[in-house]
Amino acid sequence: MKIPISITKADIQQIYKPINSKTHKGIQGHAAIISGSYGKIGAAVLASKACIKSGCGLVTTHIPKCGYEILQSTIPEVMVVTTTHEKYISEIIFDIKPQAIGIGPGIGQEPNTQKAFFEFLKTNKTPLVIDADALNILSQNKAWYDLLQPDTILTPHPKELERLIGNWTSDSKKFEKTIEFSKQYKVIIVIKGAPTHIVNGESIYQNTTGNAALATAGSGDVLTGIITSLLAQGYLPIQATQLGVYIHGLTADIALPETGYQSFIASDIITNLGKAFLTLD
Repeated sequence: MKIPISITKADIQQIYKPINSKTHKGIQGHAAIISGSYGKIGAAVLASKACIKSGCGLVTTHIPKCGYEILQSTIPEVMVVTTTHEKYISEIIFDIKPQAIGIGPGIGQEPNTQKAFFEFLKTNKTPLVIDADALNILSQNKAWYDLLQPDTILTPHPKELERLIGNWTSDSKKFEKTIEFSKQYKVIIVIKGAPTHIVNGESIYQNTTGNAALATAGSGDVLTGIITSLLAQGYLPIQATQLGVYIHGLTADIALPETGYQSFIASDIITNLGKAFLTLD
């Protein structure tokens, strides 16, 4: 197996772009988050809040109607558009031109949602992060892999990865198959875990931040929001991915002395984003 390249603080400081003192929201990037279904609007809240808290100038969240009041009241900083269906995403239509899109957290796998995702993939040219149910829909429709734009970022946990690439018998086999997949479809794959790895063609990167506190519901939704935000701000896809996983892990390292492992929840990642970014300034 290839030896992974460690993602160190020094590497991240080479990538990280401090905010220009003369910037304004119009040039800080506009991200779109496509997320949520009945009972899983929390995923949209977490992804959207993480996105706006990671430096993005504007965030528009696309959700089913049932989430409208929840989003508007919990994150007043985020703009909200709804689909025609009450409980799930039934179509994906934008009046906006975002610089990056994150899709998947909590969207479920309704047939109409799958159809909407397919129609979206056929025409989308915007840099994209695919997570959660969008990955599961993709893995059930392997012919759609060819619709993915180069440098699309996929963020599977181990079970989602298995659905995408098939099972494996050893760690080296897992990386071999992931590299093969990444090369064939020209995508970047974040293998979430302890530690998290990024596979980009032949290159494997290993994150050096994070701890067991991150093994909590919604942690992946937050990561989707962070990476989408960085993409919208103009980071290259591989840079957005490396910086995203590093910052995401760092929040847990910062919070651990106060929360312990048991009491750390996904919202605590968002709460500690500011402190994490400050370590890079």
